[in-house]
Amino acid sequence: MTIVDAQIHLWGQGLPSNMAHRQVTSFLAPEAIAMMDEADVAGAVIHPPPWDPTSEALALQAVSDYPGRFSIMASPPLEGPGAADRVRDLRKTPGMLGIRYTFLAGRERELLSSGELDQIWVAAEEGGVPVSALCTDTLATFAKIAEKHPGLKITIDHLGGRGGNTTLKDHAAMTHMPELLALARYPNIAVKATGAPGYSAEGYPFPIMLDYVRQVFETFGPERTFWGTDITKMPCSWTECIDMFTAAPWLKGDDKRLVMGDAICDWWGWERT
Repeated sequence: MTIVDAQIHLWGQGLPSNMAHRQVTSFLAPEAIAMMDEADVAGAVIHPPPWDPTSEALALQAVSDYPGRFSIMASPPLEGPGAADRVRDLRKTPGMLGIRYTFLAGRERELLSSGELDQIWVAAEEGGVPVSALCTDTLATFAKIAEKHPGLKITIDHLGGRGGNTTLKDHAAMTHMPELLALARYPNIAVKATGAPGYSAEGYPFPIMLDYVRQVFETFGPERTFWGTDITKMPCSWTECIDMFTAAPWLKGDDKRLVMGDAICDWWGWERT
């Protein structure tokens, strides 16, 4: 079984603006590779974080330095001259898979709510560029986008929650779950089951959160449910993040292989070889 992490961050300067992350000034590719090797993680998708303006360059260097181990979900500007063209052509850059944004607040939320991102969705659909979104309060908006752009692959981040942008835990952090599960009717929407331990007030194997993962798996299926960590804000090791999934009695055989890596590579078009 090939294990591929759907989300990590690498950075080389500054402290994470999201306080849920380790408050260190760097987490670089060599450190990530050492941890991945220890946990038998074959590959990881880098999401360059906004607190380090050099993070995309670091990600591209990691792709070059460690062939087959890293790829990138980038965040090019959503507005301004050439924004749509940059998205449409994104996959021409080696290592780039797609685009990822947080739509919880600020200018990105405004653009989403106003409909000003329609040209971005068109460009992404035309260019075969998948989209990943942290969008807890705008799940209904992404239902409309999925319906309007059936060729656009959309991935909902962090079980549809807020990632580390909340102190809510377990059931209180997952009140949006019915709205998330309703999105399964759109075949071009998938879910990253990333960061589950970070939502939990329990210890390993985090049974409450694992039950929410099971609900996503049973509703979206193994081809649209993706394991991952966001490792720098996890309260446990990479190995424990893996084991909480692989030891689940409802995740077996080919389904396990898909959820733990093969499905995300297929959905985002990462040909690791």
